[in-house]
Formats: sequence, C-alpha cells, structure tokens
Amino acid sequence: MKKRDTWDILLFPHRAEKSVNMIEKENKIVFIVRRNAKKSEIKEAVEKEFKVKVSKVRTEITRKGQKKAYIKLSPEYNAMDIAIKLGMM
Repeated sequence: MKKRDTWDILLFPHRAEKSVNMIEKENKIVFIVRRNAKKSEIKEAVEKEFKVKVSKVRTEITRKGQKKAYIKLSPEYNAMDIAIKLGMM
C-alpha cells in the first residue's frame, strides 16, 4: 500500500471559535481530515508535518459529513506554534 501524503490526510485546519479556544486552553488543534483516514494515520501525519509528539487523537463525523480530528499534543509541545505556522493566529 502506498504511503499517503500528509496533506492528503489533513485537508485543512478547522478555524471556528471553539477550535481556536481549544488551541489556547487545551493544547489541541482541530483539522478536517480525509473521511477514511485512521487515527494512527492522522497522528503520523501531524507528527511528520509539524515535528511534534501527539498524545491523543479523537475524531467525529460532522453533520456536513466531514471528519473532524481533535489532536492533543504532548505537554512539551505547543498547539499555538502550529496555529501560527498555519496562519490561524
């Protein structure tokens, strides 16, 4: 099986107010991801792209049918740094 590209899995960051608050308060960053992406693939993509350690990935399917991934970073890394790189902050 061919390895997927990072941005084939991570489609785009979720920029709602609640998602931005999670960056500041919970050290989590939220992405809309490919619908068939597994949690392990999401974790690997984030770690590879941003050179951070992910402690947990939680996913949900939205009402629009998109898959949203809540990515909690290890305490030694800061989600704000990723948000700044992505132009969210």
